[in-house]
Amino acid sequence: MICPLAKTSGLLFMVDRGNFGYFFRSLNNKSHGYSIVEDPTNLAPVKMVEVFEVRPGDCGKQSDWNDCETDRERSELSGKGNNYSGDEYWYGWSIYFPEDYPNVYPTKTALGQFHQKNSHPVWMFENSDGGYNLEDQVRHVEYKLIDERELRGKWHRIEVQVKWSLSKEGYLRVWVNGVQKADYSGPTMTVREIYFKYGVYRSFVSRYKDKFDVDQVPTQKIYYANVRRGNSRKSLQSPSSLLRL
Repeated sequence: MICPLAKTSGLLFMVDRGNFGYFFRSLNNKSHGYSIVEDPTNLAPVKMVEVFEVRPGDCGKQSDWNDCETDRERSELSGKGNNYSGDEYWYGWSIYFPEDYPNVYPTKTALGQFHQKNSHPVWMFENSDGGYNLEDQVRHVEYKLIDERELRGKWHRIEVQVKWSLSKEGYLRVWVNGVQKADYSGPTMTVREIYFKYGVYRSFVSRYKDKFDVDQVPTQKIYYANVRRGNSRKSLQSPSSLLRL
């Protein structure tokens, strides 16, 4: 499915997301927070990539939530709640951490989350102490995906196979750069509907400030490419996932 997404430098870009559906910006709409650009690394799997940037004070609010009052900052895209109990899907994306990307632990930095509708996240991809990890938010189990020493200056391909289920019939498997890193069997949700969010979302920003005795958390910038959902692993591959009109 090709979905209108953003105007950048006066040009309308569209994103091929497989069968994911429409995404919209979540809470923070500052212009520097999100853009689509030609790949500055010349190493991404596609020509055009998505850039998320969070600067100090980048918090937003809506009728039922306020980042500014809950110690949070973010720039994210959020999908619609179109993943239901019983569904089986593949999800994939490539992610790039620049060489100067700062790890702001003990502030918690989420870089992708399967969020339950009208409930809490259930699976969260994070940059925490030690690298890029996946956290099971229900059972509080962490899967190590990429070591901190291997994180920066290269594109990493993430592939996720999930059967969404409230019962033991569910499963979630994760591959990083073709190597399987997680293999979970059991309930994969606690409510019947899931949506996907990605970008940069940092919680408890005061932890970093307090630990290092500073007034703000450093700016973080992350690149994503070829973010897709499909019915098979093969469907995650696209010759050009970002098209310019």
